[in-house]
Amino acid sequence: MPNVFDPYREALVVEQHTEWPEAYEDWSAADKSRAAALLHANPTEAADLDYVRQHSGFARVIRVTPEDIERVSVA
Repeated sequence: MPNVFDPYREALVVEQHTEWPEAYEDWSAADKSRAAALLHANPTEAADLDYVRQHSGFARVIRVTPEDIERVSVA
């Protein structure tokens, strides 16, 4: 079930992935890395969050939205 923070799955997260829309393709790798770290630091506020089942746990996937960028830019 996407877009819902799940404490159970969150406890089993072993990987973090960030999917960037084309609108941010001109961002540097450093800027994307910094924003992704801020987004994954507080996944409860992510606008588009999903968990993907893996053998060893779950991967947290955040699909970046303009709202996410606005929120972490203020931080």
